[in-house]
Amino acid sequence: MKYSLPYRKLRKRPMKLGTTVILMVSAVLFSVLLVVHLIYFFQISHMTSDALANKALAVARTLADSPEIRQGLMKKPQESGIQAIAEAVRKRNDMLFIVVTDMKTLRYSHPEAQRIGQPFKGDDILLALEGKENVAINRGFLAQALRVFTPVYDDNHRQIGVVAIGLELSRVTGQINDSRGSIIWSVLFGVLVGLLGTWVLVKVLKRILFGLEPYEISTLFEQRQAMLQSIKEGVIAVDDSGEVTLINEAAQELLDYRRSPDEAQLSTLSNTWSQVVDLSGVLRDGIAHHNEEINIKDRLLLINTVPVRSNGKIIGAISTFRDKTEVRQLMQRLDGMVNYADSLRERSHEFMNKLHVILGLLHLKSYKQLEDYIIKMANNYQEEIGSLLGKIKSPVIAGFLLSKINRAFDSGHKLVISHDSQLPDSSDENQVGVLITVLGNLIENSLDALGNQPGGEISVSLYYRNGRLHCEVSDDGPGIEADRIGHIFVKGVSSKGTDRGVGLALVKQQVESLGGNISVESEPGVFTQFFVQIPWDGERAST
Repeated sequence: MKYSLPYRKLRKRPMKLGTTVILMVSAVLFSVLLVVHLIYFFQISHMTSDALANKALAVARTLADSPEIRQGLMKKPQESGIQAIAEAVRKRNDMLFIVVTDMKTLRYSHPEAQRIGQPFKGDDILLALEGKENVAINRGFLAQALRVFTPVYDDNHRQIGVVAIGLELSRVTGQINDSRGSIIWSVLFGVLVGLLGTWVLVKVLKRILFGLEPYEISTLFEQRQAMLQSIKEGVIAVDDSGEVTLINEAAQELLDYRRSPDEAQLSTLSNTWSQVVDLSGVLRDGIAHHNEEINIKDRLLLINTVPVRSNGKIIGAISTFRDKTEVRQLMQRLDGMVNYADSLRERSHEFMNKLHVILGLLHLKSYKQLEDYIIKMANNYQEEIGSLLGKIKSPVIAGFLLSKINRAFDSGHKLVISHDSQLPDSSDENQVGVLITVLGNLIENSLDALGNQPGGEISVSLYYRNGRLHCEVSDDGPGIEADRIGHIFVKGVSSKGTDRGVGLALVKQQVESLGGNISVESEPGVFTQFFVQIPWDGERAST
C-alpha cells in the first residue's frame, strides 16, 4: 500500500530588501552606464577621427604654403626636389604617405619612388582639383587609409597642384580603441562606486527599518491595524507636536468623528483633543496620566494618556479611553446581581429560622399557633417576594429592587412597589443598565432626602405600554425649592455639598441617549416625584 504525503501549498517568500535594492539599483546603473558608454563611444570615435584628420590637414596646408613645394611644381617630377621634403615630413609625423601632384594628378612624391611621375589613384582627389579641401577613406597602392586633400596655389592664387596625405586606417582604429579603453575603466569605476553606494544604502535602510524586511513590515502593519480596529477602547495617537496621527474606529464612534479628505477636520480634532487632554504636560514631562475623567460631546470618558519614547526621546503620546457610562452600567448590573444574591442569602437565613420555629411548634404540639404562623408567613411572602417577582420579570431589576427594599428598611423607611406595576424583561442590556442607573440614583436621592428620621415612604411605579417604559419614583420628603428645581439636572448642582451633583446629570444623559425623557414635580414639605420614559424592548424579549 502506498501512502502519499498531503499536499501543502508553500507560500512564496518575497525577495529580501537587500537583494531587491541591489537588483533595482544595478539595473538602473547598468542602463545609465550603457547609454552613457554608447554616447561617449560614438563621440570619442568621431572626435578621434576628426582630430587625426585635422592634424593631417594642418600638415597638408603647411606643405601647400611651402615655397619649395610651389617652386617644385613648376619643374618636372624627377627634378622638383619635392620627394625629399615630403618623405622627411611623412617620417617625422608617422604618416602612411604624402603625395604632391600637379593639376594632371602626376605624382611629385610617393613613399615608393618608382611611382613618381605616375597619375594619382582615386577619385577622391577630384574635389581638391576644383580648389576644395576633402577628407575621405579610400585605398590606393599601399593600404586602406584616411586621406586628406588640400589645393596648392602659386603667388597669383592660381591652383597649380594638390597635397594628399594618408593616415593608415588601422592606426586611426588603434587610437580610437585606446580612447575607448578610458571609457571602459570609467564604466568599471562607476559600477564599483554604484555597488558600494548600494551596499551602504541597504545597510542604512536595514538600520532604519530595524532589520525587518518589507513584507514583514507590511504584515506587522496589517496586524496592528486589525488589532487597533478590533479593540473596544478608543485609541488616539499624537506626534511630538500634538497633531493626531492615528484614530481607531472605536474612538471615531465615541467622538462622533469621521475621516474626510479635508485635513482641516483632523486639525480641528487635534486642537480639541489638546484642549481636553493635557498632552503638553505628557509630551514635555513624560509623565503618564491614568484614569482621568473628561467630558467630550456629552460623554463622560475615562482616559489614560502615556508618552511614547524612542531611544529615550519622547516622540508622541497615546490616549486610550472608554465611555465611563458603559463602565458604570456594567458595575450597576454587577451590583444588581450581587444584591440579588445577597437578598436570596438573607431570605434563606430567614427561611431557616422560620423552619426552626415551625419545628418547635410541632414539638410543642401547638397546632393552632403553627397554623396562624404559616398563614402569616405565606401572606408576607406573597406581599413582599411573590408580588415583586410577579410584577418584575427581569431578575436583575427584581434583585436590584429587592436590595433597595432591604436598604430602605434598614434606614427606617419603606420602599413600596405599586400593586399595578408591570415590567417585562428586555433583551437590550443597554436599556436594563439605564433603568438600574435611573432607579438607583432616584431611590438613593429619596433616601438622602428622607434623612435619619424614620417613617418615610418611597413609591416606585413601572408601567409598560407600546414599546415604552413609564417609571415614577416619589417620596414624601422635604421636597425641592422652586428656585432650584430648574437646575437639578445640571452637573455640579447639589444641596449635599461640594463634589456632588453628578447622579441626576448622569441619569438625564443616559435617558436622553436612549431617546427618552425625564421630568420632576415637587412641592416643598409635601412630596417629590420624578417621571421617566425610555424605550423598552418588552415584546421582543417575550417572543
